[in-house]
Amino acid sequence: MVRKRSDGYWEGRIVVGHRKDGLPIYKSVFAKTQKELLPKLYRAIEQHRNVNLTEESAMFLDDWLDRWLEDYVSPSVRKSTAERYRSSLAPVRRILGGKPIRLITPTDIQKLYNTLLADGRERVTKDGETGLSPNTVRGIHAVLHQAMKAAVGARLIPSNPTDGATLPKAVRKSLNVFNREQQGRFMEAIEAEPLWKDFFYTECTTGLRKGEICGLRWEDFDENAGTLRIRHTLKENGGGEFEISDPKTDRGMRTILLPASTLHLLKQRKKQAVSEWIFPSLRDPEKPVSPSAAYDCLKKILRRAGLPNLRFHDLRHGFSTNAIAAGVDPKSLAQILGHANASFTLDVYGHVTTDMQRNAATIVGDFMEDLFGKELKPWEENGNQEKDPSA
Repeated sequence: MVRKRSDGYWEGRIVVGHRKDGLPIYKSVFAKTQKELLPKLYRAIEQHRNVNLTEESAMFLDDWLDRWLEDYVSPSVRKSTAERYRSSLAPVRRILGGKPIRLITPTDIQKLYNTLLADGRERVTKDGETGLSPNTVRGIHAVLHQAMKAAVGARLIPSNPTDGATLPKAVRKSLNVFNREQQGRFMEAIEAEPLWKDFFYTECTTGLRKGEICGLRWEDFDENAGTLRIRHTLKENGGGEFEISDPKTDRGMRTILLPASTLHLLKQRKKQAVSEWIFPSLRDPEKPVSPSAAYDCLKKILRRAGLPNLRFHDLRHGFSTNAIAAGVDPKSLAQILGHANASFTLDVYGHVTTDMQRNAATIVGDFMEDLFGKELKPWEENGNQEKDPSA
């Protein structure tokens, strides 16, 4: 329907859906002249072709995001993942949450991302930065895109307004790992921590994720085969409570062959075991060591040894870069790390290979060359190319 309104503007109106009582839902476009109106009307008709929206399309974006998180996300992902999604959407809610979802346009989305890049932080950083990082904005887009795609499926909107958005270029973060001298000092430092040295030695020689090493049970250790089975990951829920869950992907469930020194260490440790957990809590052996306790201890060791303030995950990075420098092939390393494929492993660690191999002795050092260069060879020679037990 096309009509000229009393205020002189032209209005074009089309039916885009129906309410529960059967009454139509209209979409209107406006222009100063009939000539200007017709192209807008044709575009609206094309956008809503084969679309039958429901009356819920008038809901605010805030309300839809709540529903999406509760009905679509929470039943299918870990609690920690759902919370991460919720956190990612917080900046979106501040800017667009009060707008009806059917009125959100690609232009709104582009302006949103631009605003987040320029002024998206709730608090200014010490360096005076007010905007979110490009990688953070890309992460927000990934979550919002899923939410809006679900809204299309629920017949709330005719198309996904996040499609085609121009995203900031991803910034590759440099890996923080120990150099030769620092690695040696760290290995010496853990010797002074009798309650923790086995834990950190195992971490440095396996590259396990924090939740994976904390969740290891003795049933996961096969001393005859010299392997560890990675079947679970440990997550803290606060208040001293934790949950054991499966790894995020099938590749995360894996069996890794241990270096000889680590195998010997765990054999000796098992003889004195008083718990089902390989690394039990120091306060309650019936519970596993908590990731937060491991983090706190790492920070204490680094401070005392005067070492760089690395994250726990950087120990995993250190294992990986040392392994690549020592010649472990990407496919084997991907299996050890539980990556989905070797291309991901190369994307994360491949860019450091040339420099590290150019002077491996400087970076890895005699100790780490012996450790990774010789002891990791079983993965290549015997192929701890074991098939994924879950396959």
